[in-house]
Amino acid sequence: MATEYAPHIRDQWDPSGRPPSKHLLPPALRAPVEGRTWREFGYLMLSLPISVLLFVFAITMTSLGMGLLITFCGVPVLAAGLAGCRGFGAMERARARGLLKLDVADPPPLRIKAGGGPMAWIGAVLKSGTSWRHLLYAVLHMPWAVFAFTVALTLWSYGWAALTYPLWQWVFPAFTDSDGIQLYGDATRHVYLDQPVEIAATSTFGLVLVLVTPWLMRGLVMVDKVMVTGLLGPSRLATRVSELESDRGVVVDTAAADLRRIERDLHDGAQARLVALAMDLGLAKEKLTQDPEAAARMVDEAHGEVKIALQELRDLARGIHPAVLTDRGLDAALSAVASRCTVPVQVEVDLPARPAPAIEGIAYFTVSELLQNVSKHAQATRATVEVWQTADRLMLQVGDDGRGGADTTAGSGLAGLAERLDAVDGILVVDSPVGGPTTVTAELPWRG
Repeated sequence: MATEYAPHIRDQWDPSGRPPSKHLLPPALRAPVEGRTWREFGYLMLSLPISVLLFVFAITMTSLGMGLLITFCGVPVLAAGLAGCRGFGAMERARARGLLKLDVADPPPLRIKAGGGPMAWIGAVLKSGTSWRHLLYAVLHMPWAVFAFTVALTLWSYGWAALTYPLWQWVFPAFTDSDGIQLYGDATRHVYLDQPVEIAATSTFGLVLVLVTPWLMRGLVMVDKVMVTGLLGPSRLATRVSELESDRGVVVDTAAADLRRIERDLHDGAQARLVALAMDLGLAKEKLTQDPEAAARMVDEAHGEVKIALQELRDLARGIHPAVLTDRGLDAALSAVASRCTVPVQVEVDLPARPAPAIEGIAYFTVSELLQNVSKHAQATRATVEVWQTADRLMLQVGDDGRGGADTTAGSGLAGLAERLDAVDGILVVDSPVGGPTTVTAELPWRG
């Protein structure tokens, strides 16, 4: 298939909606004076004293607690040490958010049994994997902080000192017995950087260091980011549980909304029509002996009402789960949906097999709702539907040549659709600039 997944065009814009600012200098030249570089340098400088304090606290409390485990006093001491490490971890997360702009979530709180008293708190601290990960961070971060502090400070200070050497080289003849910085010296020979060529070479070397140091610091900071995220943030299991709880709420709300919709459609549509039909047949029965012709007309009208009621029930059943989807799969079901669209729709389905029934149903209703949006809002003249498999993902793409401007802001139909897809680990990407065209790409797990 010639379909290619394109990145969302809005990813190239900042949150305010303005296009990215244009810089006169390339990133390599402006990196030394960027705010990000100075924040990262400040982070690395602060890491050493903070990590030393945290390391000393963690080792002292852990050693003391372990040593006192022969008595009961060691248990609360060890718990207090772990709780202190959790407090330091909160400070480290705040420091990473402020200086590194690292959005790391707080780990889940302690699960303390109600009414358990201090022993319940001590047990919760000791049984928490988060507490022990904070202790591991306190132990591992100190040697890394020493290394990162030394490398960053050395390169930073030497780079700027060498770059600005022509500005302060004059101090040597005036206040010292040397003619410049001594590059080499022994009992017989001394080499000073005091000639114009040597001064220019020193400044050039400093410029190289100044330009390279920010990128080296970013590499050092990446290690800190990994440690903060992996050891001080929520575990993958806790994050997954939180996502599943959120998704479960979305699924429950969606199911409740669907049930209310079905009940409303039955009550306002087919049920009301069948009640009216029963009344008409009752009147026709009364007139059958007195006015056969009028009774025949009423029966004929009732026959028409029966056809309409049956059509409404078919539409309602199709909205719950179409029989063609179960019997013939996505290709036939999407072709049937496309035939009911108000604009011509080209459908192309390229699947090696059928996905799981639940995923197949979600894919069907996703395309159905997107085509309804095309019919109602897009003002398009044509639309396309493409379905294919990529690795273990089911890809859907619906495009039209309409007026564009669609988005997934809260309250829109696309927002609800995105929530439904998110409940099954799916993704909805909307590319719809004002004036069109619109391309909506949905990604679902295959689960065949």
